Amino acid sequence: MRTCRMPLAVAATAAILIAMPTAAEEKLGPPTREQYKAAAESLKQIGLAFHNFESANRHFPGNIEDKDGKPMLSWRVAILPYIEQEALYKQFKLDEPWDSDNNKKLIEKMPKLYAPVRIKAKKGETFYQMFSGAGTLLEPKEKIGILSITDGTSNTGLVFEAGDPVIWSKPQDMPFNEKKQLPRIGAPLDGECTVVLCDGSVKVLKKDADEGELKKFITRADGQVIDLDKITK
Repeated sequence: MRTCRMPLAVAATAAILIAMPTAAEEKLGPPTREQYKAAAESLKQIGLAFHNFESANRHFPGNIEDKDGKPMLSWRVAILPYIEQEALYKQFKLDEPWDSDNNKKLIEKMPKLYAPVRIKAKKGETFYQMFSGAGTLLEPKEKIGILSITDGTSNTGLVFEAGDPVIWSKPQDMPFNEKKQLPRIGAPLDGECTVVLCDGSVKVLKKDADEGELKKFITRADGQVIDLDKITK
């Protein structure tokens, strides 16, 4: 359990910014049990890939960078060998950006694992994203191992269903700034966001999840006590 070392006044109480449905989304109706199950299964496989990567490399996957630290390709490309997609991984030129002549051709080969559960996105787009920023598991120029998650793996979110899709091979995720409002999440399932935690478990975030608690859930080592009942179903 986290020990609180920050004033309670710091914690925001506003609800998270929920993705407003588009006209296409409104026609889909509530997500079915099968759709929730499909999202959970995909995230479980992604979470397992993270742990297998960490076991092999002593840190979780991050974006693939060039020698100067510039992001070239996403973590979704980095874990391809750990989701039975090594053949696709070998087709990428890891020292070139996601939109180079070679790598751009591979966008349409996005693994089914990353595909939207029920909302149609453009070919090669996914909703599965991490939060990126100081204190997160995708902190620029940091290699985060399992021991760096001092808040506890069962208290820290890993990969979320974002509110807006991104090209799967592009090193783009949801920006995190503790002092700013969070980007919208949960569009694929009407604002209820399915997330895999660092311990490999999968939970569903409430539509009205408390933003202050959610920020604690996103950071890996802020030392604050978190009430998961305020953000999960």
